[in-house]
Amino acid sequence: MTYHPKSEFIAIMMERGYLADCTDYQGLDEALSNGIVPAYIGYDATASSLHVGHLLNVMMLRWLQKTGHKPITLMGGGTTKVGDPSFRSDERPLLGPEQIDANIAGMQKVFARYLDYGDGDTDALMLNNAEWLDTLNYLEFLRDIGRHFSVNRMLSFESVKSRLDREQSLSFLEFNYMILQAYDFMELNRRYGCTLQMGGSDQWGNIVNGIDLTRRVIDNEVYGLTSPLLTTSDGKKMGKSQDGAVWLNADMLSPYLFWQFWRNTTDADTGRFLKLYTELPVAECERLGALQGSEINEAKVILANEVTTLLHGAEAAAAAEATAREVFEKGGVGDDLPTLTISASDVGEGISIVQLIVKSGLAKSGKDAKRLISEGGAKIDDAPLEDAGMMIDAAALSNTIKLSAGKKRHALIKLG
Repeated sequence: MTYHPKSEFIAIMMERGYLADCTDYQGLDEALSNGIVPAYIGYDATASSLHVGHLLNVMMLRWLQKTGHKPITLMGGGTTKVGDPSFRSDERPLLGPEQIDANIAGMQKVFARYLDYGDGDTDALMLNNAEWLDTLNYLEFLRDIGRHFSVNRMLSFESVKSRLDREQSLSFLEFNYMILQAYDFMELNRRYGCTLQMGGSDQWGNIVNGIDLTRRVIDNEVYGLTSPLLTTSDGKKMGKSQDGAVWLNADMLSPYLFWQFWRNTTDADTGRFLKLYTELPVAECERLGALQGSEINEAKVILANEVTTLLHGAEAAAAAEATAREVFEKGGVGDDLPTLTISASDVGEGISIVQLIVKSGLAKSGKDAKRLISEGGAKIDDAPLEDAGMMIDAAALSNTIKLSAGKKRHALIKLG
């Protein structure tokens, strides 16, 4: 379908590649053109930081605010206790209230970098669905809300169907999640005038449920908009590196490693990621993405700098770039590399190089570290590391040691 939007927000969503589907293009477009539209995205508090996989819809909220509308970040203080089964192969581990609250506090740090919160008409709101879910009366909820949901229809949603087709268990607890998410949308509409829910395309069924429930119970018109589930050009899920999730909080992933993740973008993804994760003009994103040969590397540096500046600030981005150039172009150490400080008591009479590789985060296990060494991918102070049995004593650590895994991953080891 080719739709020509009137509103700036929908136009940006389409032009930059954020839009997968919408429940009512024309209705939403008119609402956005006629006034301020409050819109929300929900985040379950399953970890103490968001990761790169969340960043696309955080950028959608940022563009929503930049185009004169009101973003709502809904923290799942209630729904996290249940767990979203959408396209999962197993049940999420259940978290206690203290862990959920701690996770929400960690996630809020990221939102504050992208959105302006306050009391103004277009200032962002941070809400928690525990506000209305924690006090629900079960029998009243079944009578007033549960009767609007068809089990047959819920079983037909791809997110549920794929789980059942694989003959994997879907608990009653998880099955209730989609009802609670639908209830969230209705309550946000009732309490805060929220008329749009956004999310990844895996949330389509949950969003449609919320629209139907809001229409049936309070007879209000609301809308849904989804973004594509991104994979990289080589088929990998966006937001994962070889070391796991690419976290957005600096205490879980250093700004340098975050910068490096974006610098390592494939040539084919560079233009697309510039449009999705930066605010550079679309024409400039396309120009940079079309560069060939060694020139595309400078486009990747621009991508890394722009994304890192948004999250960690311009100084962190500049320091990361300077460290990368020092390490890769000049063979130096670099001031901003991840650093492992190890005590003399931990070193004792000597610590194995394999342990240091694992402790520094360059390998997940001793087995991985030994494989890295045997395959010639490990270096110590830029010299090939060939002996997996090497022991490092306190004297060797009197000067900082640089360990490398391949050409792009490095860590410093020092005595402290």
